[in-house]
Amino acid sequence: MIPILSLDAMRAADHDAVGRRSQDALVHAAGTAVAQTARHMLGTCYGAHIAVIAGPGLNGADGRVAAAWLRDRGAQVEVITWSDAPSMLAGFDLIVDAAFGTGCSRPYVAPRVTAGTRVLAVDLPSGVDTDTGALLGEPMIATVTLALGALKPAHLNGPAADFVGELRFEGLDIVQSFVDGLMTDEDLAGFVHLNANDHKWNHAVQAFVGSSLMPGAAELVLRGALAGGASMIRLASRGDVSTQVNIPPEVVHATDATVDTRCKAVVAGPGLGPDASDWLRDSLSDLTCPVVLDADGLNRELIDEHSPRDGSWVLTPHAGEFARLTGKDVGLDRFSSVRDLAEATGCVVLLKGPTTIISAPDGRLRVVTSGTASLATAGTGDVLAGFIAATIARGHNSLEGAALGAFLHGRAGASLAPYAHASEVAASLARLVGDLAGR
Repeated sequence: MIPILSLDAMRAADHDAVGRRSQDALVHAAGTAVAQTARHMLGTCYGAHIAVIAGPGLNGADGRVAAAWLRDRGAQVEVITWSDAPSMLAGFDLIVDAAFGTGCSRPYVAPRVTAGTRVLAVDLPSGVDTDTGALLGEPMIATVTLALGALKPAHLNGPAADFVGELRFEGLDIVQSFVDGLMTDEDLAGFVHLNANDHKWNHAVQAFVGSSLMPGAAELVLRGALAGGASMIRLASRGDVSTQVNIPPEVVHATDATVDTRCKAVVAGPGLGPDASDWLRDSLSDLTCPVVLDADGLNRELIDEHSPRDGSWVLTPHAGEFARLTGKDVGLDRFSSVRDLAEATGCVVLLKGPTTIISAPDGRLRVVTSGTASLATAGTGDVLAGFIAATIARGHNSLEGAALGAFLHGRAGASLAPYAHASEVAASLARLVGDLAGR
């Protein structure tokens, strides 16, 4: 994972790094990383006309080091003090925004730039609140933002995220420990658990999904669960869906809505209908295994009544379902909203969206940005719910299972052509898991 740190946590990490090295060494490393990113954006330094807007703090110091590095390699660099910057900057190949970064605590109106001018923001676009992503003025829209040391909430959360552009990261060996993180490919190591003593009940999943009105949801959940490694699936639907859709032959049809005690996870909700909570109530009482609730299973009364509040249940709402659970919109600070619902319910909460945010009840966050707009189609959430349930049944805890499931789900969607169907996402997930098993 790439660490995500609040402003206070980042300042503490910087302070510790200064003690291990020195402030001059850190500024030199940061400024060099900024300069190298600038060169990569331009292709060559020689003859390039660059403006560096330098602020009064360490962000400005990083910018000044970058300016010297770029001059040494043939660029024409003009360092402009933030307070003396004109209202319009024109005639530059690149503008480096090193005015404030994470240190902005006042309204700041950045200079306007001519159309097509590339902008490199140092750490954060100046003029945003680091922790909430709120706008403190009028930031520049960056072409590239180079995050230093750690990502900050504003890179991924709130209105500021629209000003970040392409997000790049340089750790600079600053952060030694962290709690919240952005999921990366490195987190997939060990995703596939295989054991010589496995049998069909070791990773079994109980599914309460589908109805005669929405039979397709059952098939999609089941295919997602099979892609995730469910070794046995028991299906209970509201009505017989097997004659309406192609239920995988590996699935066992339950004769009643009970959970076999040998199942390691339950997935419930998709396709059950709006009054699903009454049908599910008895099935979800006194369970000892994790539960993934999606779609029609996302009922606050049902959750409050039956969740063990130990972080084993996973709720997977989109923004509309989140509003139904909480009685209010997600709002601009999605990190805080998801954390609040996780704490209130005692469940892991996965808020689906272009940036997917997952929180444990204790506030630990995982963020996923691997998805694309190709996942914004009916049924992909059903696939995700089944896949997460299988991932948990395979031995991952609920926070890990939700985060890994969402990350791979995003990767699966990104690998497909635009307008792919949900069933194609399930097949893509199966291929990705197969690739991981072959590592």
